[in-house]
Amino acid sequence: MTGVRCRKLALAAIALVLVCARAACAEPATTQKNQGVPNALQGFSQNRDQPVKIQAASLEVREKDKLATFSGDVQVFQGDTEMRCKVLQVYYEQEAGNHSAKVPDPGAGGQNQIRRIEAKGGVTVVQKDQNATGDSATFNMRENTVTLVGNVVVTRGNDILRGNRLVVDLTTGVSRMDGGRVEGLFPSAARASEKK
Repeated sequence: MTGVRCRKLALAAIALVLVCARAACAEPATTQKNQGVPNALQGFSQNRDQPVKIQAASLEVREKDKLATFSGDVQVFQGDTEMRCKVLQVYYEQEAGNHSAKVPDPGAGGQNQIRRIEAKGGVTVVQKDQNATGDSATFNMRENTVTLVGNVVVTRGNDILRGNRLVVDLTTGVSRMDGGRVEGLFPSAARASEKK
């Protein structure tokens, strides 16, 4: 593979992640207000018009597998929302579809369709005073959802919510914590009732 072709593929992979982050977080005009567990993952929806910046130690593109992998202290920034993980994998396919983000492929002259993005290894999403952490996260483009699994901890100020799985619908803003026992600690609720 020539150096020019390799650079084009790397640029296409970066563009995939950028377009994907925006498309995954786009909200239709009829979107309801955020409901459920408030969490940092909803920050991607709130910052959808902001530019996306990605930093990683390396980028590998496997054209045959339709996979782009950012690895080594991956950091994704969009507005006031930041995501960190060890590995970020972008799965895409040739041919355009109706429900997924699309990006031009500079090498093939066609369109690539993003199927999903997987963040692995100590996933942390921070937005203002909200944090969401877990072992891995999956951004599903067709369903427009983010699923955070494994030792999930969501904090907002001093409030803490723990569980095994957090699913956020980016279209409606509805969040659901499930997959086992859910545990919450809400000291701010006690302070609010003391002030009355």
